[in-house]
Amino acid sequence: MTSDDQAPVSASEARALFADWRQAPALVLAVSGGPDSLAMMWLAARWRRGLRRGPRLLAVTVDHQLRSEAAREAREVKRLAGLLGIEHRTLRWRGTKPSTGVPAAAREARYGLLLEAARRVGATHVLTAHTLDDQAETFLMRMARGSGIVGLGAMARHLARDGAVISRPLLDVPKARLRATLDKARIPFAIDPSNSDIRYTRPRFRALMPLLAAEGCDSANLARLAGRMARANAALDIMTDGAERFLALRGGGVARPGFDAAIFAGLAEELQVRLLLRAIGRVAYEGAAELGKVEALARALTEAVISASRTAPRLRQTLAGALITLAEGRIVIEPAPRRRG
Repeated sequence: MTSDDQAPVSASEARALFADWRQAPALVLAVSGGPDSLAMMWLAARWRRGLRRGPRLLAVTVDHQLRSEAAREAREVKRLAGLLGIEHRTLRWRGTKPSTGVPAAAREARYGLLLEAARRVGATHVLTAHTLDDQAETFLMRMARGSGIVGLGAMARHLARDGAVISRPLLDVPKARLRATLDKARIPFAIDPSNSDIRYTRPRFRALMPLLAAEGCDSANLARLAGRMARANAALDIMTDGAERFLALRGGGVARPGFDAAIFAGLAEELQVRLLLRAIGRVAYEGAAELGKVEALARALTEAVISASRTAPRLRQTLAGALITLAEGRIVIEPAPRRRG
């Protein structure tokens, strides 16, 4: 890590980080009380003070009611927000908590509450404090799960969801720089012990980062690779659009029942998989299809078409609530008959 990676974020850098939202009517800042989100609130307040007219800022702290310290931390965020001239609200995740999968459930609950707050104040964006280090950890976690190109693109800078956009202005900023920013401003911060609890997946990968960095796989390089995967994914999406239009022009298309099996079999495998994912996603009613199963389906369809000689290729399979049929040179994807009971 170089000295630049540990330097406080300057006022000019803050202006560049938040420049995209200068004309926004209102912004929701997701502030937990940890160092990353407190630094984001501090930087956003400095940026907002430098504008003649700027968006309304609302800091929202979500108390998941999983730790006794959370209420006190929310009060500390509210106190600092008041000193910075920013509105603040604490929202609570109520109800029964799951016995397993707590981090994922808490994340979904948090986003739901943040987006609801955005709707109430007319905010176009919810800003979260995900950093360069978070991006690297996400890349590793998805790689370990065998994610495809889409997943290895890690976290997107902007994600439209439920009428607003979740944005991550700090995605290129190392955590060390945010802590240095708080140290310079003499702002204390809380440390959530769950962030280092190796019972959870992310902390386990976080603990590996120093060893990986020693081999050259530091956060910057991993985040750079995630960005390149995201770029490749965007290009493949454009190519998939073209393949979809071509299939439609040749008498069908995945938007309508039936497309030419021979043309499909001649496409690159990645395009086949993406076309199938789109087509299945339009009609499936049992959730998203697993990537591995769609890859196997693409291979089975291609092999059936290529190996056919005198007899017409046939295949019939259900996946995620979709029925995939290959017959008479056509691939048809439609809703599968629902199971009784």
